[in-house]
Amino acid sequence: MSSFQGLFSLVASVVGQPAAQWLESHVEVPESLHAFSWSETALHRAWLAEALNLCLLHKLVEAVPVGRMYVEEQAGQGRKVLFDHGAIRTVDWVANGELPRGRLAFARLLEPLGFTDVRTYPLTKLNMTGWGYRQQDLPEDIAQFFVSELHPGRFSPAFQAAVGRIVGSSRDPLNAEHLSILNRLQLTRHCTLAEAYRLLPGLYEAFGRQHGVVQHADYQQVLSESAEMAWIATEGNSFNHLTDRVTDLETLVAEQNRRERPMKASIEVSASGRVMQTAYKACTVNRALADANGQLHEHQVPGSFVEFIQRKLDPIDDKLDLNFDSSNAQAIFKMTESRPT
Repeated sequence: MSSFQGLFSLVASVVGQPAAQWLESHVEVPESLHAFSWSETALHRAWLAEALNLCLLHKLVEAVPVGRMYVEEQAGQGRKVLFDHGAIRTVDWVANGELPRGRLAFARLLEPLGFTDVRTYPLTKLNMTGWGYRQQDLPEDIAQFFVSELHPGRFSPAFQAAVGRIVGSSRDPLNAEHLSILNRLQLTRHCTLAEAYRLLPGLYEAFGRQHGVVQHADYQQVLSESAEMAWIATEGNSFNHLTDRVTDLETLVAEQNRRERPMKASIEVSASGRVMQTAYKACTVNRALADANGQLHEHQVPGSFVEFIQRKLDPIDDKLDLNFDSSNAQAIFKMTESRPT
């Protein structure tokens, strides 16, 4: 079995064989991975990072039907999507159940996979902070993670109390064995193939909602002050969005508008002028919230979305500009601001 076949077998162990085959035919996988070891006894962290990213991309397109439609249309035009980055939201709050607070819940798994927080992005309008986690072995080829933290301490006492009730029941999807394997990866950059098969499901599960039932009153309380915290209340640490890296964003936007897709009205341009982004509006999902009597009722709330990005070369080093932009990010975050019903 070739290393690429092995990669998709590993992916299939989490998302199933049909999904793995779909990913293989629709998503670009870097040939540069072949520079790193793949064996029963020494699997390099870069392979595991790519496997996780593929699984998470599939999870998002399953949750965002228009995203899957887009990916399949690209394949119909002879192009595989190039996964640039995924984004997650966390809560910087000490009463976070079993989870470490904020981004620490993800630093403990991203860093052993070779990701480093290369830059901090103040999201002051949202009372949040973002971090760009970039994979150090293949920084241009393996999708980055944009990890943001919401800071409840900057909101009202009523908001903080609601946040505590929402996230206080969080469970930890990583068990002792997962953490032991991650520790070995951190130290040696390798694990065995058998360990990878045991670790990947836990990593995949981490990108989801870990807390229990949310009270409708608590949801309304946080929504009144932060659309981002309201989104976390229903979606947890799921991918907020994933991003396709394209070569001509304006042409893509024109085509998506022609198809009458739910597009953001404008393209965001970074201060450097080298990073341009836009997105679909978030899809709508049904989530159950509890009333004062504990009865669950379905509500329509914002889900996740697909973003598009064009990156240009940095003239200083003639390399692709892999940075993010605080202004761009805050504008993109507005895709999940739609009001629930």
